[in-house]
Parts: sequence; C-alpha cells; structure tokens
Amino acid sequence: MNKDKKIKITPIEYGTVIDHIKNGHAMKVLRIIGVLDKKMDSIVSVAMNVNSSMGKKDIVKVENIEIKSDELDKISLISPRATVNIIRNYEVIKKHDVKLPEKVKGIVSCINNTCITNQNEPVEPEFDVIGKDPVTLKCVYCERDMKGEEISENVL
Repeated sequence: MNKDKKIKITPIEYGTVIDHIKNGHAMKVLRIIGVLDKKMDSIVSVAMNVNSSMGKKDIVKVENIEIKSDELDKISLISPRATVNIIRNYEVIKKHDVKLPEKVKGIVSCINNTCITNQNEPVEPEFDVIGKDPVTLKCVYCERDMKGEEISENVL
C-alpha cells in the first residue's frame, strides 16, 4: 500500500471548521453546535485521532453553519485549545482561538443534585472558572468544583 496517499476532505464554500479539538471530543462539539439534533442537507466532516505537532486532535467541518458566541464559550469548556475558522467563498475570513471566559452563566448545569440551580427555582447556573488546564469550574451557589468529563457531560 502506498503510504503517500492521504485522505482529503472536500473544501467547503461556506461554513465553519473547528480544528485542534481535544482528542475524542468531536462528537461533543457536534452536539454543542446542534448538528446531531437537526436534519441537515449540508456536509459534515469529522476527523478523529488526527496526528498533529501537538499530539492527537479531532477536526469538525460543517457546511452552511457559522457558530455563535455562546457555542464558542461551550466549546472552550471542553476543548480550550480549539480554533474556529469561518469560511466564505472557500476562504478563511475569520479565525478565532476559543477563549475560556472568567465566568460561565447558563451554559453548564451543576453536578450537585441539591444545588439551588437544580431545584426548579428560577436560578440560572453560574460558575467561576478557577482552573484552565484542566478546565475547572466552581458553582457560585453551592461551591462544588467540576472538571473534565463532568463539565462536558453537563453542557446545556
């Protein structure tokens, strides 16, 4: 078999490419941007366990979708080194490094079942970001810490 052959993913005219996703988290990113919840006619390409200079990574390419700022915040929680490229006319017109916010409000639910945010009260979940590597959140109401899979499994 010829080792010089590489799999190529067709370029997209309009859409979003999310690169440098933490290895194994591509499907979580697809869930965040709503691709798994919609019937779509657009092309969605997913590459997982891709070799890069920084180790293994995942890549997601979605045609006809530009992600919103709240989706960027969610992606930053599960993959803080991700980059987001907005594509128009087959060219990158914007490139974003996701930025971990100092406070997270309304995008992650608390893992503490007795937290007031889980008691059918009109209280929106809110967290302080207390660690960046790994991402660590502290609930402002019950002071419970969350990190890693706890965060990614509770993104709203």
